[in-house]
Amino acid sequence: MRKVSIIGCGGAGKSTLAVELGSLLNLPVIHLDSVFWGPDWERPPPEEWQRRHRELIARESWIMDGNYGGTMKERIAASDTVILLALSRFTCLFRVFKRGFKGRGRSRPDLHPGCIEKLPDREFLEWIWDYPKTRLPGVLQLLEGVMNEKRVVILRSNADVARFLDTLERDRTQGSTQKSCPGTA
Repeated sequence: MRKVSIIGCGGAGKSTLAVELGSLLNLPVIHLDSVFWGPDWERPPPEEWQRRHRELIARESWIMDGNYGGTMKERIAASDTVILLALSRFTCLFRVFKRGFKGRGRSRPDLHPGCIEKLPDREFLEWIWDYPKTRLPGVLQLLEGVMNEKRVVILRSNADVARFLDTLERDRTQGSTQKSCPGTA
């Protein structure tokens, strides 16, 4: 694994998994939220975001967490491994609220320093609630189209994530990261 994309619903744990994988595999971690958002949650012009994204995926190795549907196909094409966190909407909602309360008024390490954490707004909560029926089917269809050429891992619970990391750690200590992984589709 040299180029790993981690995608999934908000609150699924993408950034946390990216940091853990980066440490385990000794790969640089890129939080797309920190690259996309400017101070005060300012969006970049679309052409600037496309340029930044292309520069990132051209790097030799990385672990990237984030969705950004407009660039997802290009990122997945550049990846050798794609991990989809398909956790329940209740888990995602709980984590988003917890993150909002815990970090309120501060900036998270996976965001631009000028983006201050706040409680989730209605639009974001609705996006999370609707993700399984509005976004997930398209993501699964996209992944189905690349399963023969890339490692695709779908993790549906905290237990799946823990088993996946345990398997990678065990394989790493035995000298290989190419063995089978739980959740591999």
